[in-house]
Amino acid sequence: MTIPLRGALTRRTALTLAGGALAAPALGQAPWPTRPVTLVVGFPPGGQTDFAARVLQNGMQQALGQPVVIDNRGGAGGNLGTEQVLRARPDGYTLLVGNANPIVINPHTMPSMRFNPLDLDPIAMMLTSGLIFCLHPSVPARTVTEFAAWAKEKKGDVDYGSASSGSLSHVTMELFRSRIGGPEMTHVPYRGSGPAMQDFIAGRFQIMADGASVVAPFVQANQLRALMATTAQRIPAFPDIPTATESGVQDFVVLAWIGLFGPKGTPPEVIRRANAAVNQACQDPAIRQNITSRGDEPGGGTPEALGEIMRRDHARWGEVVRANNIRAE
Repeated sequence: MTIPLRGALTRRTALTLAGGALAAPALGQAPWPTRPVTLVVGFPPGGQTDFAARVLQNGMQQALGQPVVIDNRGGAGGNLGTEQVLRARPDGYTLLVGNANPIVINPHTMPSMRFNPLDLDPIAMMLTSGLIFCLHPSVPARTVTEFAAWAKEKKGDVDYGSASSGSLSHVTMELFRSRIGGPEMTHVPYRGSGPAMQDFIAGRFQIMADGASVVAPFVQANQLRALMATTAQRIPAFPDIPTATESGVQDFVVLAWIGLFGPKGTPPEVIRRANAAVNQACQDPAIRQNITSRGDEPGGGTPEALGEIMRRDHARWGEVVRANNIRAE
């Protein structure tokens, strides 16, 4: 009777050893990341997207225990950096810091795009910013109602600026124009918010909408007059600027957002750890102060929430682009 028992134990031991041998590589793998993580920023240094990456960089490094390296790959309205990440290995070591323009607007304004940004795996929101509509001080209007009446009286002799054709500032201005009765205005596109602001202050156009942190220095210096903010509530850094709803423009919450994304097929564990790192960084008091002092808001939240924002804004701006036949230049 002892021989079958020894045989059974031998077979069981063999199966256990075999299972352990198969499981050993998985158990032996160190959790991600084991080396530096690269954040690709699809825009040059100095802009809002670059700021989001750099302001969270140290906090993410502390959370992940590995260096976080920023790689600015500007060009084609953010498309170059976005495509680079989409074509990268989905192992978590090449991630994208991306904004709304290349992800949810460019697919509509650039029909020849060779990739679909919605294939990106959302990880976490990094930063959001309401837009502030500003007027040149030469414009007599003080409220949205007064501006709408003034613009109609000018009968087409009103210009508005934008960071570029097909940019968030462009499509937001067109949505605004439709909401105030469709006064005729001429679009004046620039190559970036910086050059646009220089001409705005010089009086070469009358109205523009851009991120709160972009226009803040000029509003605070009384070089531009703030008209309204596109946030649901007033921006804490600018409590005197009314929201669109308070100004009589309904259903007009527009946010410039910057999120962290991975290539399609990024492992769930990588997404979970990267998401936790962003959330931890966004809760750091010093980081939060750095962000909110500019009029922006720290991000955070789940990958699912960021994915929902992507899909919602993709549909919303697609309607505006088609209605106004907007094409990127």
